[in-house]
Amino acid sequence: MTDSLTDKLQVIFPDIEPRKVLNYTVLDVDSEAIPQVMKRLKTYPDLGFSILLDITGIDYLTYPQRPAARFCVVYTLRNWKKNWLLQVRTPVADPDRGVESVAHLWGSADWAEREVYDQYGIIFRNHPDLRRILNHWQFEGHPLRKDYDIFKGQVCYQSDSLEKEIRARLTAKGIDESTMQDINTEIMFLNLGPSHPATHGAIRIFTALDGETIIANVNEIGYLHRGFEKTAENRTYNQIIPLTDRLNYCSALMNNIGYVKAVESWLGLEITERAMFMRVILSEFFRVQDHLVCLAANLVDMGGLTNYWYLYNEKEASYDLISRLTGARLTSSFTRIGGMYRDFYEGWENDMERQLKDIEKGVNDSLKLVLQNRIVHDRTQGTCVLSPETALSYGYTGPNLRSTGISFDLRKDDPYYNYEAFDFCVPVGSYGDIYDRMMVRFEEIFESIKIVRQAMKMIPDGPVFVDDHRVALPPKDQVYNKIEGLANHFKLIFEGVKTPAGEWYDGYEAANGELGFHFVSDGSGTPYKLKVRPPCFYAMGGFHEMIEGEMIADAVINLGSINIIGGELDR
Repeated sequence: MTDSLTDKLQVIFPDIEPRKVLNYTVLDVDSEAIPQVMKRLKTYPDLGFSILLDITGIDYLTYPQRPAARFCVVYTLRNWKKNWLLQVRTPVADPDRGVESVAHLWGSADWAEREVYDQYGIIFRNHPDLRRILNHWQFEGHPLRKDYDIFKGQVCYQSDSLEKEIRARLTAKGIDESTMQDINTEIMFLNLGPSHPATHGAIRIFTALDGETIIANVNEIGYLHRGFEKTAENRTYNQIIPLTDRLNYCSALMNNIGYVKAVESWLGLEITERAMFMRVILSEFFRVQDHLVCLAANLVDMGGLTNYWYLYNEKEASYDLISRLTGARLTSSFTRIGGMYRDFYEGWENDMERQLKDIEKGVNDSLKLVLQNRIVHDRTQGTCVLSPETALSYGYTGPNLRSTGISFDLRKDDPYYNYEAFDFCVPVGSYGDIYDRMMVRFEEIFESIKIVRQAMKMIPDGPVFVDDHRVALPPKDQVYNKIEGLANHFKLIFEGVKTPAGEWYDGYEAANGELGFHFVSDGSGTPYKLKVRPPCFYAMGGFHEMIEGEMIADAVINLGSINIIGGELDR
């Protein structure tokens, strides 16, 4: 962040003192002032925070330096044009009174506020549809409160009809059954999922149809909710790394890297040059893997089985390389706070180059079938269009946002790991339709391969882990022969890496967009709170905007085009 943002905030909000945390700005705002402050942040010409990245709650019940108000709501905002990152924090003493909703300002607030309500029980007044989202509607209590009994067993067995929600959606669009009957037709309600094979995870897409045209849609998620954030409260920072694998399992190691990067940023830890280049190489290689899965599944949804094999055969071959390097095909947990688990093996450069060439061939073979295929063009061009304004409102990031013509990529706009040293382009679309979402990912594959090759030439020799007693286990000879080494070893293993008390957020350009981690630390080796900002959650939150008015078959291929991963969506 630049001082100019701080200066502007001080002028516009003279009664609020901005403060800096890492590379972003924080505003502490009274809950009653939230409507006015948030409206100004979005609409004021000199501010223009068009993206509401995330909203989370915090329960300070057992926090050592507990503030006066038990709860807090934190809003994370971006101005993508100036790359300003801002957090707005508001104390909430009474969760039943809560805070005013901002869903009328940003579409992303709809689902984000529902999640905070679901997990913490904080009310958002005047929210259009405040109900649970990750936990079952029969679930009792709010699991991220510190006084929630985690051993409390609950039986939730009755499915939600969603009838009230779909009829409210129809009414909002000026449609009801009497209107439809006037034109001699009927509304039919149809479920896609949660077990439909083309839903890319367990997701329920509930639609109201006029013939084969979708006139209204509401979505139900949470079928894969595993309590990631609650579990993290009882794990050391390094023990959480395997949990991150299970977010986006199509590019699992990217989740590892994004997570440890966030922890290291708070520790002020500079990893070694070789570890940094390793992370770049593996990040981009896994970005390629994620896009291969997305494109293969998207094309097979359209009947393009040949395309599927051209792409997925190379994905399958890549598993062998990943397994050889990490010891696992899918969920490798290859990073550590402070560096990497181990170095590349001897001869990895040749294996990597061979695999990159095979991927290029498979992608080019697939493109030959796609670019001149009338069926693909007819099915995808002008279908399920996402406007730039809608994409920003619903918190879209990554390829889905870039497909609308907005060139925002953290690797370029807020570079880390020396990304500014690499020569690569950020592909963008023009119309934000399914075709553009596919083509952006195709082009990103080639750009990521370009980055990998540059990094392979530039990678220096040296250690892959920092020599820092805060995170690094002492050498075995010190463990066996010196009491200091033995004590440090046991403290790191059993107590974990300790972070300074405080709160922070850090973002990372994952395959589907900005993967963010919000931490609250009490100074121990276990996070007091960990919140994931998952790109898929917000992509699904705006799904209805794209499919209403389209054919029912288009909903399936559109789901593939935005690349929803159930593990990241539900956590």
